[in-house]
Amino acid sequence: MTAINVDALEKIRQQEEEALSGYRHIIHICAGTGCVSSDSPLVMAAFNKEVKARGLEDQILVKQVGCMGLCAAGPVVSIKPDGILYRSVTPDDVPEIMDHIDGEPVEHKLIDTSTPFFTRQHKVTLKFSGNINPERIEDYIRVKGYLGLIKAITSMTPQGVIDEIKISGLRGRGGGGFPTHQKWQFVHDAKGDMKYVICNADEGDPGAFMDRSILESDPHAVVEGMTIAAYAVGARQGYVYVRAEYPLAVKRLRTAIRQAERNGLLGENIAGTGFSFNIDLRLGAGAFVCGEETALLNSIEGDRGTPRPRPPFPAISGLEGKPTLINNVETFANVPHILLHGGEEFASIGTEKSKGTKVFAITGKIENTGLIEVPMGITLREIVYDIGGGIPGGRQFKAVQTGGPSGGCIPEELLDTPVDYENLSRIGSIMGSGGLIVMDEASNMVDVAKFFMEFCMDESCGKCAPCRVGTTKIYQILKKFSERKATEEDLAMLEELCEMVSSTSLCGLGKTAPNPVITSLKYFRHEYLERMQSANQPVPVELPEKADLA
Repeated sequence: MTAINVDALEKIRQQEEEALSGYRHIIHICAGTGCVSSDSPLVMAAFNKEVKARGLEDQILVKQVGCMGLCAAGPVVSIKPDGILYRSVTPDDVPEIMDHIDGEPVEHKLIDTSTPFFTRQHKVTLKFSGNINPERIEDYIRVKGYLGLIKAITSMTPQGVIDEIKISGLRGRGGGGFPTHQKWQFVHDAKGDMKYVICNADEGDPGAFMDRSILESDPHAVVEGMTIAAYAVGARQGYVYVRAEYPLAVKRLRTAIRQAERNGLLGENIAGTGFSFNIDLRLGAGAFVCGEETALLNSIEGDRGTPRPRPPFPAISGLEGKPTLINNVETFANVPHILLHGGEEFASIGTEKSKGTKVFAITGKIENTGLIEVPMGITLREIVYDIGGGIPGGRQFKAVQTGGPSGGCIPEELLDTPVDYENLSRIGSIMGSGGLIVMDEASNMVDVAKFFMEFCMDESCGKCAPCRVGTTKIYQILKKFSERKATEEDLAMLEELCEMVSSTSLCGLGKTAPNPVITSLKYFRHEYLERMQSANQPVPVELPEKADLA
């Protein structure tokens, strides 16, 4: 096989563009999990059948694509190049849509793309999601996919790649926000004849589906990002650790890896440079703690997924004791864009310390449930009310939870907080991997805290006593509040336990597990007081002395 190069990629790109230019319309059918669960494959089959019945195969192309963002409106169908977007499409709607394909759109199915949900987003990671077929490498190459990789390995040194990532200001999108270039530099500088690159796709936060959607919609971006990282740090083997509950993401990842190998973009002697890199998948069984990088390493090695004490850190001694780079899905997906367009372009987005964009899954009591990508520094209010469309049913906003079980509950008075690593940490929450759950006036914050604590209690690996015992004790006290049996002593014990678990747990699960309790106590303390035993007892009536009655 001839070594792949820029000219070969350009030839494929031009062939794809020419093939698409021959069609009058291209019908994009969302094939993400949300839409698939709403029968989008049946909608796609109905469109193909209708196009064939009308003899329009050479004029209209029906194409599966990834997530288009507005998940609650699925199945979503887009008509290109008209920019028409339809919601909740069923097979029965297909003939009517086809009748109007050259005229006025079907009004009762139309999605207004001029709303802030679409206009206020800034897409980098999700730029091609909903526009390319995730199961065709040629479609990814058409949008200049793998050019960043070829540029890196043919015209840049490994240190030059790391320096470009440094210029971009990219920080880890898995939740910690650690500067990506520093982690890459550590692995680059570490001594070892074997190094590894691992993509952490063990997304387990309730309400979170960012990484899953990226893997389903644009898997080649992650493969390319990992390969660029491997070149930068000197790794020859990579793994994607993905939970088995994501069958569609697993399928498309496997397809992407095979296609990259067949096209000489993975494997031995990539682009004739002597650089070799392979990627394999490892399926997780769904343990939330395996999102912690050292527990993830244990799981890949075949051991129980429990955290390891640090140091040593994985960058020095990771998988099989070798230097190991671990980043999450979204971090790797940003890398091809940075290499292709330059670090300065990426750094021009966001805030001084938090560069670029962030993908969020917005769920809960919100009008527009779905996947969004916004520039760092946008306020929570803009996300909830502009992009999210506000609270349905005329209800009042109460709180927003960022960072999943490890995050905090943020009240209305803090909605103007800019969304970046520093500001969310300042108010007691975290960015996390990107879950954002909105709650309305019907939500009780004691119950919310209890829900997240029960999750952490169940997901604790049990290795360290502060987390194993502490989360259970916290949950038991929260249960007493829910049952209106708590006392002042319980309240004091609750706060003491939260501090103890946060400061003494071995890994990030335990250290951050009390965050929902701590923030709800800080901002919604009155709801705890209202559920205390003393708040439900009648006030004793003092009777006058008999002498006073005379």
